[in-house]
Amino acid sequence: MNADKVKLAIAPIGWTNDDMPELGKENTFQQCISEMALAGFQGSEVGSQYPRDPARLKPALAMRGLQICNAWFSTYFADGQKEKTLQEFDIALDFLHEMGAKVIGCSEQSGSIQGLPNPISTDKVHFNDTQWQRTVEGYNLLAERAGKKGMRVCLHHHMGTAIQTPSEIDRFMESVHPEVGLLFDTGHIYCSERNQAAILAILEKYLPRIFHVHLKDCRDTVLACVDTEKLSFLDGVRRGMFTVPGDGVIEFKPIFDYLDKMAYQGWMVVEAEQDPAKANPLEYALKARKYLRETAGI
Repeated sequence: MNADKVKLAIAPIGWTNDDMPELGKENTFQQCISEMALAGFQGSEVGSQYPRDPARLKPALAMRGLQICNAWFSTYFADGQKEKTLQEFDIALDFLHEMGAKVIGCSEQSGSIQGLPNPISTDKVHFNDTQWQRTVEGYNLLAERAGKKGMRVCLHHHMGTAIQTPSEIDRFMESVHPEVGLLFDTGHIYCSERNQAAILAILEKYLPRIFHVHLKDCRDTVLACVDTEKLSFLDGVRRGMFTVPGDGVIEFKPIFDYLDKMAYQGWMVVEAEQDPAKANPLEYALKARKYLRETAGI
């Protein structure tokens, strides 16, 4: 892949988990970003321990050669929380713009079970037509706001939400304005559909509108337990259903080849939430960076 067009980042969720603060509470912000740089990454997403004052965050990143490329933002349009979502979005957008990010990754969290004890394989939410319309209209507004700052909005398809499966992604992408993009997450597609073909199908269908890429691998043995034991999303994370590229079952070479063939430009982010007590963050960051160097050529 072309290193002038594609930059590599890693998410802090491998060090400290925003959904389960007890996982990695011993890992400090300074340790996290130092180990990211040591492993050879150029960028980071934003974690719960990161200072939200650019005057503090920028120097800490700059001395390590890191940039902020994105941050998670939860939307609640389907639940009717339009004004609250827009107000909070503007704050998040201003922060990311100040930090130099070009995208903001959003997840529609209305009815999401990703933080609940519900079985992730059976209890996901499904929107009715009214909820879909609210979501579409809301994301069109987000894209308009972001565009005024030269930034892009991308939808993070996610396990346990109403936009998880390929058909749900299709409905969303076909309904919103073309300025709304997709945050393509290899692990969430595989976890949802359990096959490599689904990953490539989404990639090939939407690449011109894929503004950000999350590289996450999966462990089939753990996913089988998630199904048979009716585990929640967070329990699956604790068990280790996700891991870094090259440590699971997903074949990333065809993904990298297609991204390169179609001249993808932007960030690829290793985002593999695990229990840091079981999966040492620096060890797995180094493992991911080595795999990307050998497989993607960057």
